[in-house]
Amino acid sequence: MIDMDKQTVTNTGGLSAKSAAEMGMKPNLLDGFSLMEKTESVSTDANTNADPQTSANMRNWMECVRSRKTPNASIEAGYSHSIALCMNVAAIQTGLKATFDDKTQQVMAGGRVFA
Repeated sequence: MIDMDKQTVTNTGGLSAKSAAEMGMKPNLLDGFSLMEKTESVSTDANTNADPQTSANMRNWMECVRSRKTPNASIEAGYSHSIALCMNVAAIQTGLKATFDDKTQQVMAGGRVFA
């Protein structure tokens, strides 16, 4: 679980030993960590007056542009997040099930392209 208010990642919601055993699987619990550890070295001189999470994300991105380091999240993670958000908007606005067509790279709502 990612808790943006506390800036932490925990194993809450992970596959516990009990649940895994019931399904004949192995538990899958991540070690928890603080997101603040990832942003402490980031410069804070660019204030966008946005919420702290957005500001930290922007600081990380700008630091990586300047230093050519790898950002905290990959471009693939950002793209996947954008797809999920677009699907959410499509479902809310149409009231229909939203899907993503990998072949055409388009969000679909009710079997039609959502524009």
